[in-house]
Amino acid sequence: MAATETAQQRRRMNASSSEARRTHDETKLSLKTTEFWAMVAVIAAILIATWLSDSLDDVRAWTLVAAVAIGYMISRGLAKSGTKYAGSEDPLDRDNR
Repeated sequence: MAATETAQQRRRMNASSSEARRTHDETKLSLKTTEFWAMVAVIAAILIATWLSDSLDDVRAWTLVAAVAIGYMISRGLAKSGTKYAGSEDPLDRDNR
């Protein structure tokens, strides 16, 4: 068992710097970002305002919700566009536990 642990440690230490950089992702998972929680709060505020207000109808509220969701998707796309995420790596980094 000790030989296996030392072999794993040697592989980690001998990993090239490009491999180490490749496993690090610049952007956070969506649930960890402020803009996700801001989007959830804005959507909740729109739906609560629709429920309480007579002047804001359902069609306009769902249009606003869709606009906020589209804006969030565009912001996430722009945030991830500069990264070199390969897609085959585990974003939760479960292999290194």
